Amino acid sequence: MLVKFAVIGGNASRDLAKRIARRLKAPYVEAKTRVFPDGESKITFGHIPKNSIVLVVQSTYPPVDTNLLQALSIISQARKVSSKIYAVIPYMGYARQDRQFLSGEVVTMSIIAKMIQAAGAKKIIVVDIHSKTALNHFKIPKENVSAIPELAKYFKKMKLKNALVVSPDMGGSLRAKKFASLLNIGFIALKKSRNRNTGKVLIQSSKVDVRGKDLILVDDIISTGGSIIKAAQFLKRQKCKRVFVACTHGLFVEGAEKKIKKAGVSRIISTNTIPRGTSKVDVSGVITESIR
Repeated sequence: MLVKFAVIGGNASRDLAKRIARRLKAPYVEAKTRVFPDGESKITFGHIPKNSIVLVVQSTYPPVDTNLLQALSIISQARKVSSKIYAVIPYMGYARQDRQFLSGEVVTMSIIAKMIQAAGAKKIIVVDIHSKTALNHFKIPKENVSAIPELAKYFKKMKLKNALVVSPDMGGSLRAKKFASLLNIGFIALKKSRNRNTGKVLIQSSKVDVRGKDLILVDDIISTGGSIIKAAQFLKRQKCKRVFVACTHGLFVEGAEKKIKKAGVSRIISTNTIPRGTSKVDVSGVITESIR
């Protein structure tokens, strides 16, 4: 039996949704969004084909709450014509609020999982979610696809000489190891600490052997860029050659992109889970493969 898909792109992920629709040879449904001066959103739909598996594609980057509410609204409307709604949330906001770190903190990810399910999603697909614990809050089938192979392909074409992959912290070691193995080069992980109350980042590594090497700093999310900036400054002091940055989700809030380059980074490469000037790597292929 031939599976029929339809793809709806939310305001935050329209281009990516169109790319997924083309790969699936599926109709693309326009969800026209108007945001009023008071911040309210009004969404108007084109025709949603009946008896299709409907993919609702919408990242929830800033404005996070607006994009989240739009995703919920689209899922709810699509549920009226299809019993199979897949929520494709390439960048999942609030994934870092997946557990209680300090007494009294709300585990916001748990609430969001309940809302997405209540709106009518029967499956959730994300890209490089910050924490597997975040995904565990969902009680529906879930899939976390990786953009690391696509990012590695991009850097392979750059043909860097004497290169090394660096994780800005120990938590990203597995990601850096995978990235390095795809490029057939080595990797290291820096030791980092972060104050839970102030957010201040400190590099605890004292010295690393990176002299004369091209370095690729690999991370999943770059928001304010604090960790990347501290890492780049530290590595520059160790007399490395050039520093490149690769990440799946480039939020770059509070002027992070400029600050990262000021810290000595030659180039920043991110994916189109969040559309920006740095979004040179397309994840529509890995998302489509996971759906098929």
